[in-house]
Amino acid sequence: MPTVSVKRDLLFEALGRAYTDEEFDELCFEFGLELDEITSEKDIISKERGDGKAEGASDTVLYKIDVPANRYDLLCLEGLVRGLQVFKERINLPRYKKIMPAKGEGQRLIITEETAQVRPYAVAAVLRNITFTKERYDSFIDLQEKLHQNICRKRALVAIGTHDLDTVTGPFTFTAKAPSEIKFKPLNQSQEYTASQLMDLYRTDSHLRHYLHLIENKPLYPIIYDSNGVVLSMPPIINGEHTKISLNTRNVFIECTGTDITKAKIVLDILVTMFSEYCEKPFSVEAAEVIYPNGKTHIYPELAYRREKVKPEFINKKIGISETPSNLAKLLTRMCLKSHVTGNGNNIEIEIPPTRADIIHACDIVEDAAIAYGYNNIQMTIPKTYTIANQCSQEDIADKLGMDISATKAVHIANPKTAEFQVARTSLLPGLLKTIAANRKMPLPLKLFEISDIVVKDASTDVGARNYRHLCALYYNKSPGFEIIHGLLDRVMQLLEVPPNQENGYMIKATEGSAFFPGRCAEIIAKGQSIGKLGVLHPDVITKFELTMPCSALEINIEPFV
Repeated sequence: MPTVSVKRDLLFEALGRAYTDEEFDELCFEFGLELDEITSEKDIISKERGDGKAEGASDTVLYKIDVPANRYDLLCLEGLVRGLQVFKERINLPRYKKIMPAKGEGQRLIITEETAQVRPYAVAAVLRNITFTKERYDSFIDLQEKLHQNICRKRALVAIGTHDLDTVTGPFTFTAKAPSEIKFKPLNQSQEYTASQLMDLYRTDSHLRHYLHLIENKPLYPIIYDSNGVVLSMPPIINGEHTKISLNTRNVFIECTGTDITKAKIVLDILVTMFSEYCEKPFSVEAAEVIYPNGKTHIYPELAYRREKVKPEFINKKIGISETPSNLAKLLTRMCLKSHVTGNGNNIEIEIPPTRADIIHACDIVEDAAIAYGYNNIQMTIPKTYTIANQCSQEDIADKLGMDISATKAVHIANPKTAEFQVARTSLLPGLLKTIAANRKMPLPLKLFEISDIVVKDASTDVGARNYRHLCALYYNKSPGFEIIHGLLDRVMQLLEVPPNQENGYMIKATEGSAFFPGRCAEIIAKGQSIGKLGVLHPDVITKFELTMPCSALEINIEPFV
């Protein structure tokens, strides 16, 4: 889960009241968040680098708040405060507006066909007459970084560029050129570099070096120019120094380039909805025109509102409550999902704002209703259906592996609902073989592993059974790949710091197993005890699981190492 760091006093000022740490922790829980840590810049530096390095650092109290990974609207102070204020019913959810400039006066971003080889998509918008303070500016930059690490997948899907619009002249061109043809002064540098030189410069940069691989092996690098040839950015690496925004910036041109147009549109919507509240016309965004190589024109940001209908009984049933339709609509409105009852109370119509890209289908709406209702307020009841995890059929753990069920020490289920669930599993191998069978059309090789519990009878325990944690791995290909499974065992033991020797380490010795091909099975002995087997599976076993290729397997008990 992403963690958002906010200054406590700044947060309380924005919320309009102060909280004790316990009160704010409870508020976060009610809203579906978690107050992870209360710290300060000084404490953070002291923990990471020692007390000496923390000299002179700020003592300002910081709240570190864990937010769900898909709640992009909560990744900054502005969104967090807005969400909490709506949740506490202190404000109404703002209505975000897209302003269309007069014909010929709007900003245009022209995409050339060369970008198809590297980053084919782009969206853009303008925050007009915005007012920055130091705190707002820091939050603006921090949100971009949070989005880059989250939905943008470290800039692989989307890269954000923000520019002082008053320093450049449109229309803008998004194209791609050979590295030797690109030359500009990058952000926070005092001289110009070619794109090739920038790659060398940033190869040792602790922050930017992680993004170089996205384009460095491409024949062309993406670049954005204004009408005078001034470079705005070389996405996804660095912006130009010329368009650097500052506290004095009044008009911000935002461009998001990427390989995923859907993600790019979401990122742009989040950025402009979060910070348009500081514009002269709050929550209003100036649209920009993007022209694609095929001549088609798109207007961004979309700021699309959509409506969904959900039946009240569906919400009540899924959560386990019995609220009236009007109360459910009120709960959803508190979660920034403006809702009202329609018809004769048979439906609740929910308006999904552009900030809530996480709402994909009805279950997401139900989840928000449950959060607003309060998980602690849901009455605990015994489920009508009983299920026991990790069950198997007798055929899977015995017959298909060439064993007699009596030899498996399997725990039998007293009242199995189906033949599939008669016993608790004694091996992870059948489950992985079933997974391979379900995915056998995927490209080869198939390599799977699982770490989980198995259950066997044990008369020495008070319940008559014992759990063991096992590791199982499979290699499925045109050739058996025994050496790959053997290599995996060696690597696992290396990481567990178990040396390959007989005295105090591990060793393998030839053995036989009903599930394995004769002469192709080995017993694994570690710390003086047998912990499992590895080898090539018997053709009969492979056939019974509806497979057609050779398969090597490893299964060990990892209890001695944990």
